[in-house]
Amino acid sequence: MKIVGIVAALFLAAGIALAGWFVGTSLVESRQPLRVVTVKGLSERSVEANLGFWPVRFVATGPTLQAARASLEASEVAVRGFLTERGFAETEIQVQNVLVEDRAAGYNAGSTPDEYRFVLTEDMLVTTDRVQDLAEASRSVADLLRQGVVFSSDAYSAGASFVFTGINDLKGDMLTEATQRAKETAEQFAAESGAQVGDIQTANQGVFEILPAVEIPNDRPEKQIDKKVRVVTTITYFLVD
Repeated sequence: MKIVGIVAALFLAAGIALAGWFVGTSLVESRQPLRVVTVKGLSERSVEANLGFWPVRFVATGPTLQAARASLEASEVAVRGFLTERGFAETEIQVQNVLVEDRAAGYNAGSTPDEYRFVLTEDMLVTTDRVQDLAEASRSVADLLRQGVVFSSDAYSAGASFVFTGINDLKGDMLTEATQRAKETAEQFAAESGAQVGDIQTANQGVFEILPAVEIPNDRPEKQIDKKVRVVTTITYFLVD
């Protein structure tokens, strides 16, 4: 019986020691820092804007409301004719607003010449997918000036603006390319450190940006027809031996 008790005690001690070794080993392994690498992948596409907007604002003055209105109507006929000659449809041309100002009722009424008493301003908007034709038309406003159309100072310098709306058609391929480039960078880093790329720990697909093809300081990017779409993904990979 004594021998049996001694053997049992030996097994119990061995079990406790073995359990302690496993716990100690687990603690050592859990304290090992995770080996990861965070990389970025870039994807870009050159695109052309597929939608254009041209706000056209012109003014007319007169000593009476009737005279100012007649002048404004003549200017509208000239603008519509200018656009129609360049192939723009009536559905692409919309009158947005007409403002009427009686300067005789203003603060400086006494200093306003009678022939400029009434000022009428009309806002017209051209919206089209014929971006190249719109750009050419907006550069040809001198033809309208020669016909007596008077533009307001802010609209004359505004010109046409262009946007790209087809980004959803590019997202899939661009994300695939950006992810592949990120993995290639991770594999290069892993090779230099004697490791291999494992599974993805975290991933951020990034934000799609639509930028002008040529980034000019102090320039208005919406004025360029040529643009580029860019996305940068950020991915963290585990590194394994």
